[in-house]
Amino acid sequence: MEKGSIIIAEDDSVLREIYYKKFALNGYDIRTCENGEQAIAAVEERIPDVLILDVNMPVMDGFEVLSRFPKEQRPFPIIMLTNFGYDSNRKRGDELGADDYFIKSDMTIRKLMEMVQSLMTAKKYFKK
Repeated sequence: MEKGSIIIAEDDSVLREIYYKKFALNGYDIRTCENGEQAIAAVEERIPDVLILDVNMPVMDGFEVLSRFPKEQRPFPIIMLTNFGYDSNRKRGDELGADDYFIKSDMTIRKLMEMVQSLMTAKKYFKK
């Protein structure tokens, strides 16, 4: 049984593949992108249940993508992926409406999966 649809926008091919395999093995429908432009196209093609969005990507960064989908208008949560726990990044993400943050160096993929699951549960509960 499919648990939900996730778009993963991550420019690092190794990480993208790890995330893809881990979520797919756990029953999620996964689409991946390597830059912000592809992420926007993927969302416009089919709305995901969750968008996992790297901050630092080529062509268009995660903040620019986040700004295209204002929190009050989008029907899906966004988790920001970052290598850095900078307060300035978190503040900017909060201002743009990020739902959660995954700091790659501090957290495990299991923690990312828990974030996704809790956001999907909340989304079903607070269905817009």
